[in-house]
Amino acid sequence: MNWFFYRFVAFLPHFAQIVRCCKFGFFLEAVGSRFESKSGIRLHCAEMACVKLGSKTDAFQRQGQAWFCTSGLPSDVVVEVEEMSFHLHKFPLLSRSGVMERLVEEASQGEEGCVIKLDIPGGAKTFETVAKFCYGAKLELTAANVVYLRCAAEYLEMTEEYGEGNLISRTESFLDQVVLETWNDSLQALQACDDILSHAEQLGIPRRCIDSLASKPCADRKLLGWPVMEHGDPLQSPAGSLLWNGISTGAQPNSSSSEDWWYDDASVLSFALYKRLILAMQSQGVKPEIIAGSLNSYAKKYLPGLHWSRGPTAPRNHQVGSLSEEDQKLLVEEIDYLLPLEKGLVPSKFLFGLLKTARILRASPLCVSNLEKRIGLQLDQAALEDLLMPTLMYSMETLYDVDCVSRILDHFLAMDQVAASPGSFDEGQLLLTPMTMVAKLIDGYLAEVAPDVNLKPPKFEALAAAVPEYARPLDDGLYRSIDIYLKSHPWLADADRDHLCRLIDCQKLSLEACTHAAQNERLPLRTIIQVLFFEQLQLRTSVAGCMLVSDNLDISGQAPDEEGWTTKAVREKHALKENMDNMRSRVSELEEECWKMREEIRNLGRTKRLSIWGNVAKKLGFKFQMCSAEEGSVCNQKEGNDNSKLRNDKEKKIPTSNV
Repeated sequence: MNWFFYRFVAFLPHFAQIVRCCKFGFFLEAVGSRFESKSGIRLHCAEMACVKLGSKTDAFQRQGQAWFCTSGLPSDVVVEVEEMSFHLHKFPLLSRSGVMERLVEEASQGEEGCVIKLDIPGGAKTFETVAKFCYGAKLELTAANVVYLRCAAEYLEMTEEYGEGNLISRTESFLDQVVLETWNDSLQALQACDDILSHAEQLGIPRRCIDSLASKPCADRKLLGWPVMEHGDPLQSPAGSLLWNGISTGAQPNSSSSEDWWYDDASVLSFALYKRLILAMQSQGVKPEIIAGSLNSYAKKYLPGLHWSRGPTAPRNHQVGSLSEEDQKLLVEEIDYLLPLEKGLVPSKFLFGLLKTARILRASPLCVSNLEKRIGLQLDQAALEDLLMPTLMYSMETLYDVDCVSRILDHFLAMDQVAASPGSFDEGQLLLTPMTMVAKLIDGYLAEVAPDVNLKPPKFEALAAAVPEYARPLDDGLYRSIDIYLKSHPWLADADRDHLCRLIDCQKLSLEACTHAAQNERLPLRTIIQVLFFEQLQLRTSVAGCMLVSDNLDISGQAPDEEGWTTKAVREKHALKENMDNMRSRVSELEEECWKMREEIRNLGRTKRLSIWGNVAKKLGFKFQMCSAEEGSVCNQKEGNDNSKLRNDKEKKIPTSNV
């Protein structure tokens, strides 16, 4: 008894819909997939509502580009619609249409017979259905043709004044009571409005369809007749198919999320109607992430520059629509206008695709600027390949558009300047912040664009310096990009090399980077000395730590526990001592190399000063007697011997000039 009661309650909504249709003399036929319960009851799940009108069969017969009535009576009026002619009778038309009544009266006064030319909404196919209605022939009202018939009935003035249950009242009732109740039927009706939009707008049909569609994503899916969810999963039969009101549907569960079910359906609309639908959904409170997802799906269908990632979220049988370049440009600008401003609603790859398309199609500067700002808000989510935007053909200064990336970075820094302040992170947290991710991304981008010979040093330096110093835990990435740039630009002046290398913080280089930099001939001498100095400090710190550990091991070895030393502890001690010896030898080598470089710098500076004075003396006609090497070595002994006195030979006089 309980089973029968629950089944009866579940069937009540569908019974109410049938009663609603039968109230207007309709017979509602559900065309769709069949459901069968265990008791053998068969139902039909409605996919498209259909109403059958009339009872006569084979009322018309087509011969080429003409339709003839099969009643056997000769026709007394010819109606021409487009390239089709209809040979009909006056009385059925006069009894249903006010316009046909006037036109027949006017045409009957002519000498060429009763010939009427009509420009009816929907064309010849729609007038064929109207003629069948006037003759009482069998026809079907569906969501696909009800809009055409409603506009044609209004055009022909088929009101209740010319017969009860006329075409206007029939189509209006079917539209309001049946079509606008479901998503699919409302969508088909709205799509039909595109062909006769001006006529449909006068009757308010697009607005009613859009209001109906906009309310569906906000509604509970249980109320729309879809499979009921229990504990987050759809109810399934033992065979694995979905259950609908306890009846097996034969359909398999859909792995896609419940919020994007309408994306593919809405993408069939023209953008003018789609835009109105999106604005209506926003006004009704649809979530911004749902709106953004639909815009993403629509753009990828009609913009060839945006490619689907073949994954579980890609639509089936997806095909890119064909639009002209001008229409594509307008579409990009409109999508930028409709996209919500919140961060992370759409993937960064999609935004970069929109930006590239907008630049290629030469969209408005406002559109390009807005897209750059949107990307800047979530630059930490971008990939390196997204940043590699080629320079446009009409501006071949550089291979990649570095200026665009610089503007995007500026937008990110402006947004993140409060959260990314140096005092807001400690060293452990800094590795996980969006700022450090962006710094790593920019260093990788600099390494990619560095081989471009047309990239000027000021532009490269400005982009590298735009990243705050605290955003880089290590400067290895920056050093790598600068090294690539110096290798690709060997003609750079020493001043430019020095400016670029000043961006590197030698204290933040790893030991491997220091070792490479110490042997890098492309770096300025000042940078190499700094690298050697800080590498020496790092090694000394490491050696001191190793010595401390070694001393602890020695102390522990003097007073072993009852079990004594194990073989593993002995091996570890020997390995540690070996590493310590290697570090000591490396430190000695670095100290010796550093001392030699200092001596070379001193000798270089002394030789340069003496050569300058020698040139001046030659121009003035003087002769100098250079200090001997022994006197120079005596001067240098002051650094090695603090107790000895400086012995400078001041008694030597400068010889007089020959003049």
